[in-house]
Amino acid sequence: FDMVSGWKKKRHDPPGKTIPSRLFNFVARTLSGIPLHDFNCGLKIYRREVVRTLRVYGELHRFIPVLAHSQGWRVGELVVQHHPRRWGTTKFGMKRFLTGFLDLLSVLFITRFTVSPMHLFGTFGLLTMLAGFGILAYLTAIWFMGDPIGHRPLLFLGILLMVVGMQSFSVGFIGDMISHMRLTHEDPYRSPGDWREHDA
Repeated sequence: FDMVSGWKKKRHDPPGKTIPSRLFNFVARTLSGIPLHDFNCGLKIYRREVVRTLRVYGELHRFIPVLAHSQGWRVGELVVQHHPRRWGTTKFGMKRFLTGFLDLLSVLFITRFTVSPMHLFGTFGLLTMLAGFGILAYLTAIWFMGDPIGHRPLLFLGILLMVVGMQSFSVGFIGDMISHMRLTHEDPYRSPGDWREHDA
């Protein structure tokens, strides 16, 4: 492995901390596709090359395995011994649980859609526009049959979906243009083996 993350399999924490942590790790494991049981364990071992490639800011240190895995590094897990808290009080709470979930969404976005934002925004935009187009087509057919549609809330929903879809598609298009400009100066497909050869 290029990185090994600890797993506090037997924890000495109160249920108010272990239950939300298990839920968080389950969501992180499901969405990221990385079979780790403890993403937040502070005990981790890295190769030097891995540390050089990671860009961590804010509170993304909780998701270093996700960031490393997205770059092609081999991530593993090892059971470690967890000791009960002897001093101080825990800072864990619902606020940290919420911010951790939002950080997870940020990590998944930057690891999957940074190079191709159109895949996310474009897909959402097309589906939204198709839904709006279907609603408006339905209302148009009703209008041709002589039924007024100006008072129908469905009309405003169809217009809203079309506008939101076009905006989302435009965001994806602009994001792709920005990514293209940035990638002309970088190599996003540089493999971990290239780093090893460079260091050698």
